[in-house]
Amino acid sequence: MLKSVFFGTPSVAVPFLEELAKTTQVLLVVTQPDRPSGRGLEVKPCPVKKRALELGLPVMSPEKFKDIVPQIAKLKADLGLAVAYGKIFRKPALEALKYGILNVHFSLLPKYRGAAPVQYTLFNNEKESGVSLFWIDEGLDTGKIALQKKTEILPNEDSISLFEKLTTLGLEATKEVLKDIENGKITKIEQTGTPCLAPTIQKEECLISFTKMTALEIHGKVRGLASAMPSYARALTPQGQSVQILKTTFLEDKQGKSQAKAGTLLSIVKEGGFFIQCIEGVLLIEKVRPAGKNTMSAKDYANGRSFKTGSEVFL
Repeated sequence: MLKSVFFGTPSVAVPFLEELAKTTQVLLVVTQPDRPSGRGLEVKPCPVKKRALELGLPVMSPEKFKDIVPQIAKLKADLGLAVAYGKIFRKPALEALKYGILNVHFSLLPKYRGAAPVQYTLFNNEKESGVSLFWIDEGLDTGKIALQKKTEILPNEDSISLFEKLTTLGLEATKEVLKDIENGKITKIEQTGTPCLAPTIQKEECLISFTKMTALEIHGKVRGLASAMPSYARALTPQGQSVQILKTTFLEDKQGKSQAKAGTLLSIVKEGGFFIQCIEGVLLIEKVRPAGKNTMSAKDYANGRSFKTGSEVFL
């Protein structure tokens, strides 16, 4: 049985830790240090640490990762598996494991290298995504590929559902690669194609504008930020109030030319939303959250403010 070390922090990494614990002997789990969270800022273990302790696995959460590299080397593990760990691996860490460290990345590398591949995939309204298992080197997601798996992106799929789909795909890929390594087969294929980056999303990138962006651009931004709580896509009203836009639908058959002013309400629909004119194209707004309010249907938001056809709703 392979001996392994797991590196991960958030909840998306937990299923991969569980899979690694089933198929290998996990000698150590490494996570980010405990941080204050929640309204009370109580210091709590991250999801991976919590699950590792439940599984009876040893855990280390160093402030400085380099401080524990000698201890990892002493374990003489075969390989590492990293999923959203949040630290950069330098050469001493990579050489501390016999075969190196595999990373599970939620995009088809070399596309969307960086911290937010799923979000940027949707920002750009890609039709296809996937998972890349690659061998970490000292570059930013530049290592050789062990295995890639692809999947179609549905037109109105958001980052929540895409994360779920890619997690399932990633687990399948992880099982395959671990089985191959145990059987002595190690695959390392150079990345091919044009690289692009998916850096950490900044607050200002969450602001959308119906008077400056097309319907498709706004739809991609809303889809991509669906899982980025609290940094959802947000729009401003003519009065300067902020409204989070939580769900939209892009309908091809509604994209005819219109003389309406961008940002105005075109019609309210029975299902709970309203159509709004963008600088180019029309978008169905379905769920919103005004500042200081609960999530509501766009229809209730419009009715509560007595919006009529032609009302200027957003900038």
